[in-house]
Amino acid sequence: MRICVIFNPAARGDKARHLHTYLGRMDGHGALRQTLGPGDARRLAAEAVREGFGTIVAAGGDGTLNEVLNGMGDVPGGFLRSRLGLLPLGTVNVFARELGLPIRVDAAWQVIRKGREKFIDLPCVEFSDQGRILRRYFAQLAGAGLDAQAIQLVNWQHKKRVGPLAYVLAGLRAMARPRSQITFSDGAHSALGELALVGNGRFYGGAFQLFPGAQSSDGRLDITVFPKVDWQTLLRVGPRLLLRRSLPPGLARHFQAASFTLTSQTRAAFEIDGELIGELPVRFSVQRAALRVAVP
Repeated sequence: MRICVIFNPAARGDKARHLHTYLGRMDGHGALRQTLGPGDARRLAAEAVREGFGTIVAAGGDGTLNEVLNGMGDVPGGFLRSRLGLLPLGTVNVFARELGLPIRVDAAWQVIRKGREKFIDLPCVEFSDQGRILRRYFAQLAGAGLDAQAIQLVNWQHKKRVGPLAYVLAGLRAMARPRSQITFSDGAHSALGELALVGNGRFYGGAFQLFPGAQSSDGRLDITVFPKVDWQTLLRVGPRLLLRRSLPPGLARHFQAASFTLTSQTRAAFEIDGELIGELPVRFSVQRAALRVAVP
């Protein structure tokens, strides 16, 4: 099966610097294409599907992964024609951890070459931008409220130096600012909170299992709504999150739904796979077992 690797040269660390060495072993079975800026991975992924590559590999972080995923979706039947592979080079690599992929590049490359695959659910969001209705797919997670506000405040140069700690510092800054009220509704249930997190799997932020009952192939997304996010909440969450990687009971409301909306009466941003996308309102839905991914 021909493989196209889409590589973000801005990815940090030794794994990115040594990527060319590992990919030199492709032996004519694939191609390496580097991105030049935002949106480039999406275009290159769409081109690779049209050219008949059976596996499209995102070599980078969660942002590169999201662009590649949407590039595949830009081609009619793209998710049937090609499968998604991943070489995790990013800061957090949440999706790779969910799939149980090795973080070492050489081991992850062997997973792709062996050709084993799994069908998982494919979530997407629909939202309005300057009067146009847009659709974006995502692999693992989404969020609105404090979550997206923190991403807006991340210092990207700082992120290159300290990694995931940059998100923690941005989250603390966001907690000191006014927050919007987010409304979740699936038609049968509703909830109001300052933070809404959406998962297509168990993990959020890498090692934290904020959606312990989630499965990426059950045709539903898991939603966690925090009514209040303040310093008192942080004191309750922090110790258990660090020690047990999970939330204390009773702190948030949990839902499962195949489709739902997030809305707000004030301006509120949302993110998918760690990238800011737009503002509420947004509609979430999921296509069951529509995405093929390379797995161990």
